[in-house]
Amino acid sequence: MPIAVVESLDYEGRGVARVEGKAIFIEGALIGEQVEFSSYRKKPKFEQATMVRLVKGSPLRVTPKCAHFGVCGGCSMQHLDDGAQLAVKQRVLEDNLWHLGRLRPARIYPAIQGATWGYRYRARIGVRQVASRGGVLVGFHEKKSSYIADMHACPVLPPEVGQNLMALRELVAGLSCPDRIPQIELAVDETRIVLVFRNLVPLTRGDVTRLLEFGREMGFGMWSQPGGPDTAHPLSRDDADELAYTLPEFGLRLAFRPTDFTQVNVGINRLLIRRSMQLLDPRPGERIADLFCGLGNFSLPIARCGAYVVGVEGSDALVARAESNARINGLSELSEFHAANLFEATPASLARLGQLDKMLIDPPREGAIAVVKALGDVAPRRIVYVSCNPSSLARDAAVLVHEKGYRLEGAGVANMFPHTSHVESVALFVRD
Repeated sequence: MPIAVVESLDYEGRGVARVEGKAIFIEGALIGEQVEFSSYRKKPKFEQATMVRLVKGSPLRVTPKCAHFGVCGGCSMQHLDDGAQLAVKQRVLEDNLWHLGRLRPARIYPAIQGATWGYRYRARIGVRQVASRGGVLVGFHEKKSSYIADMHACPVLPPEVGQNLMALRELVAGLSCPDRIPQIELAVDETRIVLVFRNLVPLTRGDVTRLLEFGREMGFGMWSQPGGPDTAHPLSRDDADELAYTLPEFGLRLAFRPTDFTQVNVGINRLLIRRSMQLLDPRPGERIADLFCGLGNFSLPIARCGAYVVGVEGSDALVARAESNARINGLSELSEFHAANLFEATPASLARLGQLDKMLIDPPREGAIAVVKALGDVAPRRIVYVSCNPSSLARDAAVLVHEKGYRLEGAGVANMFPHTSHVESVALFVRD
C-alpha cells in the first residue's frame, strides 16, 4: 500500500497529502505524520482514503477518550490535542476567508474555548431496532452512514445521559413500539434534563408508565412528540415547566421549550455573547437589528446594554418566545420582534426595520447572502456576524467588503463543538 506524508488538515479534520501532484484526503491522519493509506474513492484530481498504518506519528496525537471514536460519526478530532484542534479551526476560518472571499482580517481574535467533555446540552440521538445487532441501538450515526452506531457511552453528552445509553436501549426495547421510536431529543438547562421521544405511533398506557418510571428513577423529564415540534408535550404535569438558561453577566433568564433551538454548548454561548457585545458595543440611544434572533439569545443582552433592539426571525414560535423572554426580563420597552423570511430579504424589507446604527447577524449554515446584498446606502456602520459555517461567512464577507464598503476588522473561532470539525466563529465589519 502507498505511503504519504501529511501536509495539512482539511475542514473535516482529514489529513491532506500529495502523491504525484494529486491531493489525498486521509481519514485519521494528522499533520506531519507518515502514514500508509488505502483509497476508497479515486478522482482525477484527488482521492479519499483511510489510514491503514501509522508509520511515523505526530506529537499532537492523543488517545481518543471515546471507545467508539472512528466508528461513530459524532466526533472527528478526538485523536488530536485540544489546542491543536483550535488551531486547525482557526486555519479553516482564515483559509475560507482568503480563498473564497479574498479577505484577511485586520485582527485575529483569541479563540473562545471551554469544557471539552460533557458539553452537549442539546442533541438528537438516533434510535433503531436492529435484530442482527442484538435489538435496539441508541446513539449517533456511524461515520458516513445512515446506520446507528453500537454505542455504550458518549463522553460529549452530559454524563447523566452519556453514561446511560444502555439503559435507554433497554427502555425503548421494552416499549410496545420499539421500531417506531426513531429519535430521542435531549434538552438540558441548568437544573434539569428532558428527553423528548419521537413516536410515530401512539404510546400505550403501559408505555407512558414505563417512561415515567424511568424518568423518576433517572431524574429526567419525559416528553412525547407524536408529530412536528409543536406536538411535543410532557407525559406528566410535573414535567410541564419550561426549561431556561441564564446569562449571569447580563442578569438574564431565557425560557425555552425542549424542542426550541438553543445553542448546544451553554458555556461557550455565554462567552460568545460576551465577545459579541464587546465587538458590537451597544449603547443607550442606539437602534440595533438582531437578524435570525431566535428566542432572544443576543437580542436581550443588546437591550440590557441600553440599546433598542429590533429582532427578526423566520419562526413565529421563536418570535413569540423572544417577546415573552423580553417581557419576563423587563425589556419589552427596549425591544420589538418580527417574523420574516430573511432568506428573501430585500432593500425594501430591511428599510422597514427603520434607521439602524448597528446590526448583529447569526444565520444558520446557509448564511445571510440575501441580507448582505440588500444592505443599502444607509446600512449600519457596524456589523457583528456570528457564523456556524466558514464558507458561507466568507461568501457574505466578500459582499460586505468588496461591494458594500465595509472593512473586516477581525475574526476568530469559538469552540462550540469540541472534537468535531464544526467551526463556529464571530467577525466584525465596520464602515466609515
